[in-house]
Amino acid sequence: MFITALNYLGRKTIDIVEWLVQETLQLCAVCGDFFFFLISTFRVFFTTRLNFNRLIDQLLRVGVDSSSIIFLTGFSTGLALALQTYIGFHRFGIEEFIGTVVALGMTRELGPVLTGLMVTGRCGSAMAAELGTMEITEQIDALKTLSINPFQYLIVPRIVASTIILPFLAIFSMALGTLGGYLLCVYSLDINPESYMSGIKEFVEFSDIKGGLIKSSFFGFILSSISTYNGYYTTGGARGVGISTTRSVVIGSITILIANYFLSSILFQTGIS
Repeated sequence: MFITALNYLGRKTIDIVEWLVQETLQLCAVCGDFFFFLISTFRVFFTTRLNFNRLIDQLLRVGVDSSSIIFLTGFSTGLALALQTYIGFHRFGIEEFIGTVVALGMTRELGPVLTGLMVTGRCGSAMAAELGTMEITEQIDALKTLSINPFQYLIVPRIVASTIILPFLAIFSMALGTLGGYLLCVYSLDINPESYMSGIKEFVEFSDIKGGLIKSSFFGFILSSISTYNGYYTTGGARGVGISTTRSVVIGSITILIANYFLSSILFQTGIS
């Protein structure tokens, strides 16, 4: 009985080790493919002419079409942040710092991160689905047949547009979040508007906003590169398109959350933000 149990545990241990090795090798292969994908993207960006018509089209898709959901997200977040801050600060009688906390929270963290996550869910999924559909229907192969570089025509405009437009969306998210907190504090919680604004003027600096914009630009690059990569290398027909779309949103969102910490740490240590 004891020997049987040891044999069973031994087989299970071997199975677990084999699974870990396979998953590690697969992860390394994916990371390697993604690295070469980025190398190809940068090479095309620096050696060929940027397709401005495609760039403008992607700026409209990522920026203008996403503006309403970013406005609503930023405004709602500002309302919730102001309310929760008031509940805590009211216990200590320091309500005059609510504006400072809301503005700093929106400019340094919540504005850029939520903008990146919302655009990942809305536009990142669309990029992966569109490119995945083009891949399985052989439209990308048709572009190659016509001597059209798919990276120049499909990949680079999406990545450049996302990198450029995300800071602008984040600015609106920051502003509307601060505005939402102001409206709640002044018209619902009966806080002096001058008290709310004075804390912002005194403690919020341009470096706080600059750091948030820098992070937003990185988030735009992250979500677009991950989404285009998953879409470009889609396999498996219609089911593969769904898998690529889901994978792009999940991996993009997780990567943004992880990168947020490292970017915050780097910006703080370098004195930029």
